[in-house]
Amino acid sequence: MSLKSPQEYLQDLRNMNITLYMFGEKVDNYVEHPIIRPSINAMAMTYKLAQEPEYEDLMTTTSNLTGKKINRFNHVHQNPEDLMKKVKMQRLLGQKTGCCFQRCVGMDAFNAVYSTTCEIDLAYHTDYHERFKKFLRYVQENDLVVDGCMTDARGDRSQGPGNQSDPDSYLHIVEKTDKGIIVRGCKLHQTGMINSHEMLVMPNNTLKKGEEDWAVCFAIPINTPGMIYVYGRQSCDTRKLEGGNIDTGNVYFGGQEVMTIFDNVFVPWERVFMCGEIDFTTMVVERFAGYHRQSYGGCKVGVGDTLIGAAKAISEYNGVGKASHIKDKIIEMCHLNETLYSCGIACSALGTKTAADNYMIDLLLANICKQNVTRFPYEIARLAQDIAGGLLVTLPSEKDFDNPEIGPLVRKYTTTNEAIPVEKRQRMLRFIENLTMGCAAVGYLTESMHGAGSPQAQRIMIARLENLEYRKELAERLCGNKENNDVDWK
Repeated sequence: MSLKSPQEYLQDLRNMNITLYMFGEKVDNYVEHPIIRPSINAMAMTYKLAQEPEYEDLMTTTSNLTGKKINRFNHVHQNPEDLMKKVKMQRLLGQKTGCCFQRCVGMDAFNAVYSTTCEIDLAYHTDYHERFKKFLRYVQENDLVVDGCMTDARGDRSQGPGNQSDPDSYLHIVEKTDKGIIVRGCKLHQTGMINSHEMLVMPNNTLKKGEEDWAVCFAIPINTPGMIYVYGRQSCDTRKLEGGNIDTGNVYFGGQEVMTIFDNVFVPWERVFMCGEIDFTTMVVERFAGYHRQSYGGCKVGVGDTLIGAAKAISEYNGVGKASHIKDKIIEMCHLNETLYSCGIACSALGTKTAADNYMIDLLLANICKQNVTRFPYEIARLAQDIAGGLLVTLPSEKDFDNPEIGPLVRKYTTTNEAIPVEKRQRMLRFIENLTMGCAAVGYLTESMHGAGSPQAQRIMIARLENLEYRKELAERLCGNKENNDVDWK
């Protein structure tokens, strides 16, 4: 098989038989569920754009494993250009969906595990890398979605995995057999999990001696026996159950976060890519985090583009589009958004080759990128709310506008300009609300803060990667406190 169509992808999901709960009840036909379907539509867009000649260069590439055309989301980066095209692709999809399109985590996991398994094999003469390449070929040849899976429940945050009162607080191996391993635990905040075909599981953090059972990396189909999924609540999510399409904000697309429970799940040895190698847990975690922090310089920028467009539109609908302070605020939104994009491109352009021959982003600049992402989208959202005005949070329901008794009055007092239909203003206000306070705010703001690690995680990496002693020496040489050998023409 080459590239799947969106329709083929949807049929794959319909054929899945998974154990899923939402609002305390089992969900059977989740593909058609009104709360879940918008997130599936967002994932389907990654398939649709790959079919279109206009986007072929960004959305597809040639596999280094098979030599065949594949979706870029299943690619192992071969050069800095690949890394930059990744960011450009993510911006495009953010623009097309206005939400999290969920496929980035798997792509970032592929690249982290690809290089880490190579280095484990070099150190221990294992065959993890060949196992992983076989798995990745299968993914590429069948154009599958794979969800990268890292964040554990973590229990008492002051204690590591081996010191938890409940060892299941971190996913771990509970048994090894001649056929494979059995694992138990839970991964939280799993973006797009039930919209995927497979998952690629990684350890959550650096592990030490005695914590070998937690040092595990593997891949399984999402419908593996023992897997249980609980759909996460998002602000305003039940609006999708109300009928109509104005109050939902983003009419077509949405994000998804799932609690993913492993209840004594069997994994065959051919799908195990790390098993007890605690000294390589730091590598896989930092590499995955680095790739994923780069990703935010693309996806959040694309979503930011839609919010900037919404701010411009609502200013015009309100009749203040020509006001100088409105123009200035929109310029500031653009400045912040393009700065994020610049960081994503910069850490890609300075990428370097790993021992496995795939390319790694510049880790320092990737962390700078994500640190900015923890701040700038919040200011962009604040400015959008400022421009939108108070009706953003006091607008009556769509049903009030449709009510035959009060509807005409509600319309009368929410009209700004007879040339602008009231419904257009309603829709745009709800779209801004959705991006800055509703369901999409999870994928735009909350994910900007906590996705790929909290702000402090990036600051730790920045402190580790910045060479402050070198900078100190520069100043000491220039002020004369140290000899300056560069000045040899005295």
